Amino acid sequence: MAARMARDQMTRKEIIKESRHWLDLISARKITRYQRRKIVRETIGNFDSYYNKGFLEYRKSMTEAGEFAAVEWTGRGSYFTDILGRRYLDCLGGYGIYSAGIRHPTVIKAVQHQLERMPLSSQELLDPLRGALGELLGEIAPGDLQKCFFISNGTDAVEGAMKLARLYTKKSGFISCLRGFHGKSYGSLSLMGKSEYRVDFEPLLQDVYFVPFGDATAVAMELEKAAAVGLDIAGVVVEPIQGEAGAIVPPDDYWPRLREICTRFNVLLIADEVQTGMGRTGKLFGVEHWDVVPDIMCLGKALGGGVMPLSAFISTPEIWGVLEGNPFIHSSTFGGNPLACAAGIAAIYVTFAEDLPGRAAKSGEYLMEKLREIQARHSDVLVEVRGKGLLIGLEFVTSEFGYSVAAGLFRRGVLVAGTLLNAKTLRVEPALNISKKEMNELLEKLDDTLDDLS
Repeated sequence: MAARMARDQMTRKEIIKESRHWLDLISARKITRYQRRKIVRETIGNFDSYYNKGFLEYRKSMTEAGEFAAVEWTGRGSYFTDILGRRYLDCLGGYGIYSAGIRHPTVIKAVQHQLERMPLSSQELLDPLRGALGELLGEIAPGDLQKCFFISNGTDAVEGAMKLARLYTKKSGFISCLRGFHGKSYGSLSLMGKSEYRVDFEPLLQDVYFVPFGDATAVAMELEKAAAVGLDIAGVVVEPIQGEAGAIVPPDDYWPRLREICTRFNVLLIADEVQTGMGRTGKLFGVEHWDVVPDIMCLGKALGGGVMPLSAFISTPEIWGVLEGNPFIHSSTFGGNPLACAAGIAAIYVTFAEDLPGRAAKSGEYLMEKLREIQARHSDVLVEVRGKGLLIGLEFVTSEFGYSVAAGLFRRGVLVAGTLLNAKTLRVEPALNISKKEMNELLEKLDDTLDDLS
């Protein structure tokens, strides 16, 4: 049933009929052509009337396809299919969610088996999978990071890290980076280095100070300035590589210097690994490129294996001790639920069993080399190719041209995207187990798109 223009609400009978309609579609093995086109119309109507019309219009404009909207339906590995049966190579990966690919069978089976046993927990008894995932994460985390808390999305991981830092240091301030992205809940948004997300919600947390990403000297100067006027800084929050900003890689001495500076000023170093963690950059965690151990680390996106929402923040036993006197001072109804933990355990297994970080490193080297060859042929429009592993940014001369490239690739059956509000830099974040044949498909279609636009 298409969304209604009028506000006359459905009757009880109509609600049952409409929900039954969607339950039948969810369980259907085959869908007719008529049903497929009806789903497109219903989806557009529902987004327009009940979700967010602006989101609908933005998604249309992203592909320069205002006459229709692509409705995602099913996928496997590095490909997904829309409701009309069109097949696409997924080189976006849900902005880092699908490190193991879409519907990895090992993760799917783990969640299915747990669903049959116990989908959620009572909240009162001990959940074995939460403990098991905690053990695995504590064992694979760098250095002495060991104690963790599970929630559902990246912004909550950052919120938890901020609360832990304040509780441990008894200080209130934070230093963050310009163009940094840490989530959109209140505390995380206060760390946001992009004004277009912040200004409509200001005033936010007041004790947050911004410095350029990649400039460790600026961090030291800000800490010196804060000390001189009696401001208390609890932590410095940084992405190992800036993702939303367009795969910005810092200088090689940046993270080692941050570690030394934070230790010297007795503030906590907080690594936001929500996008870079779980092998995306060619190492299990982004900070491992520079052999640095932060005081607190935030994880998300790929931690749920591309199947369940799952995130975490993790720290040392010493720092974590401030949460143990009152273990309910920070809690979550759905964080660390059995289904999510089953997915997390399977995701860690797949990451190690299939060596996803190693494959990301090798594939990233190949893809970056070939992308730079394309850049050399189209240097007038493709300004820079950068990144690590399979977190890659393609910077174009203008945002408008970047949109045109994304649209051209989409018409050719390849999905990439810019940052959330800009397409000057397109992000390439495919599954870490993407094949060479699939990478060559991306390269050929990108070259063809640029030839067409030149």
